[in-house]
Amino acid sequence: MSVVGGNGAAWPAPGKLNLMLRIVGQRPDGYHLLQTVFQFIDLCDWLSFDVNDHGAVALANPLPGVPAEEDLTVRAARLLQAETGCGKGVTISVDKRLPMGGGLGGGSSDAATTLVALNHLWGLGLDAGRLQALGLGLGADVPVFVNGVAAWAEGVGEVLTPMNLPEPWFVVMAPDCHVATGKVFSAPNLTRNRVPIKIEDFPALWQGNDCLEIVSQMYPPVKAALDELGAFSEGAKLTGTGACVFAAFGSESVAEEAARALRGRWRLWVTKGLNRSPLLARLSERQGLEV
Repeated sequence: MSVVGGNGAAWPAPGKLNLMLRIVGQRPDGYHLLQTVFQFIDLCDWLSFDVNDHGAVALANPLPGVPAEEDLTVRAARLLQAETGCGKGVTISVDKRLPMGGGLGGGSSDAATTLVALNHLWGLGLDAGRLQALGLGLGADVPVFVNGVAAWAEGVGEVLTPMNLPEPWFVVMAPDCHVATGKVFSAPNLTRNRVPIKIEDFPALWQGNDCLEIVSQMYPPVKAALDELGAFSEGAKLTGTGACVFAAFGSESVAEEAARALRGRWRLWVTKGLNRSPLLARLSERQGLEV
């Protein structure tokens, strides 16, 4: 954690994994109806916030190729201003650790951390439900990051039921390609009409990902990553639409052993599964310091 701003230590924006992804329908507006299971990992972006009193929202280190007004952290901050009439501003710094476009939810997590942190730092007092509703306007994955607990998700991913899951060690691999989510979801041969299952059916009945076959066909590096990681675990999976793939291991040492064999050919991380987001711990810490 290297980013520290004028308002204290940095705030975490953890990655997530989709432990399964089932497509059960499609809305008239084109959005797909899903059933998925979200779990956080301890690999995080780190954000710091320098609050000002003159209302300006700025990025200290804009992402290459992303205009500031399109950055999800800036959009989240300005949305909070618009919804609450807050006259304060902020300069946001992001230490980017999560791969962009990898299916780990980095942009959505950054937006959620911005909502949660600025709600606190600006003294707005919005409850978690209101922040989740605002976050949904920024992206379907933002609510689960605001909520901060592992969850069974339905709808477009915003209807959340907390889950108490095992917290294994994961090897996460990032193939050298960027998956276009829209292209995957518009593929004519994508399965879109699975019969919904119940929460108790996971993981015994179904742990698949309906996007995996399409993504593997469209992006050979993803298929290669799944095959190589699958040599060390029968449960190699795709998270979301990818490109990242992952597998669970029973201990850190076993995960590290697999990672050692794969390093040099793949960009990868050994990371812990978490049922409670470190963002919630950071918020509790800040609230405790200011009591």
